[in-house]
Amino acid sequence: MKVSIIGASGYTGVELIRYLSFHKDVEIFQLISRQFSGKKLSSVYPHFTKTPYEDLIFEEEVDLDSGDVYFLCLPHEPSVELVKKLADKGKKVIDLSAAYRIKNKDKYPEYYGFEHRYGELLEKAVYGLPEIFRSDIEKAGVVANPGCYPTATLLALYPVIKEDVIDTDTVVVNALSGISGAGRGMKQQFHYPEAHSNAYAYNPVKHRHIPEMEDIIKRVSGKEIKVRFTPHIIPVSRGMISTVIFETNLKREQLVELYRLEYRYEPFIRIASVPPQIKNVAGSNFCDIYVDLDERTGQAVIISAIDNLGKGASSQAVQNMNIMVGIPEDKYLKDISGSSILFP
Repeated sequence: MKVSIIGASGYTGVELIRYLSFHKDVEIFQLISRQFSGKKLSSVYPHFTKTPYEDLIFEEEVDLDSGDVYFLCLPHEPSVELVKKLADKGKKVIDLSAAYRIKNKDKYPEYYGFEHRYGELLEKAVYGLPEIFRSDIEKAGVVANPGCYPTATLLALYPVIKEDVIDTDTVVVNALSGISGAGRGMKQQFHYPEAHSNAYAYNPVKHRHIPEMEDIIKRVSGKEIKVRFTPHIIPVSRGMISTVIFETNLKREQLVELYRLEYRYEPFIRIASVPPQIKNVAGSNFCDIYVDLDERTGQAVIISAIDNLGKGASSQAVQNMNIMVGIPEDKYLKDISGSSILFP
């Protein structure tokens, strides 16, 4: 199976190369990076020396014909156009941007700053969260890989929105992310002297992941549930914690059992007996979830941990690829754990 990675020199692109280097059913035939066009992978990223793709050269022009599966690790707006071109050629596409995640195209100007011109393809694209949309992903031509914050949050919420046991129309989400979530672009607040020994909230009222989360919640529950979402940056390279709070009439034992039953067959969901830590999921496709209840307030407290570059991006994209092409979804993924060679 021939694979192209477009935007291959960014954090998610490099993580895809790492994961796919272990995938014996895949041949990466093309790496696209305008910044490093003409350079060998191992000269840009020396840790790929003596690995299967060390001599692969970064290219600038996408071969739209030779690949079976295309991973897009691009900004949202250029992804809109390229996904359309590839879909028109019948290619399988996994888009790691937000270009096809939200069904309501009217949300794109408000949250992403551009008009979405491909409503029909937007409707056909499948949201790539396997634990919720596995059967749709199996038949999909275009998969919109979820964002990292929505992955951590929606997996923490899915059992209770599916079973309709939230007794409020708002859930409160406080999330912590490693600095790599901002990408490789140079922004002052992510420079080492700024981020070291520091932590801060950003976009606390109108974060662009809010409509993505609310869209999926409505599709699962049929209800308009608002997400009161506050993201924070913490001084670690990678990893994400999402703490979700909502009111419920369930007892703690009922709540824990609900999560255990819902996720009992999921290969990458682990129900934790203590609040999860990001170091236990770093470099992997696992999501660890802790379930508790504050009986004094009647509020459930669900805490999830993922690797924002793994289950929040690249390894989830590989999981989606496996499902799309009929490979067992955990193949070549469950054995890859521990810290990344790029960001230990």
